[in-house]
Amino acid sequence: MFSFSLTSFEKEELLVYLIDKNFLNEERFAQSFTRGKHSYKKWGKNRIVNELKARNISPTIIRIALKEINDSLYLETFDELAEKHWESILESNFLKKRKKFCDYFLRKGWENELIYEKVRALEKL
Repeated sequence: MFSFSLTSFEKEELLVYLIDKNFLNEERFAQSFTRGKHSYKKWGKNRIVNELKARNISPTIIRIALKEINDSLYLETFDELAEKHWESILESNFLKKRKKFCDYFLRKGWENELIYEKVRALEKL
């Protein structure tokens, strides 16, 4: 828009038009972002919230967007991912394996309670 050498009035009118026709919609963006990052990248809610905050999305819209994630599907995804990742860590030192597991899921933005609960369950197997 800035490279078209429009006047400030024209830029403002164009922006109003895009918002009015629902081409620019923060809520729709946040919902789509949430669904996509959880489904494809397997991000947890913490990472999604932080990424949306970094994009200056309001807390109200972030709460609405997080409703896009089904709670039972969220836990199911975490369990599948956790079991697969636990098996993929070839570390022989038990403490290092545990640290690698926890660090991986913390980076992905999963909740601490979920991670530590799951690692305790997997250690008993």
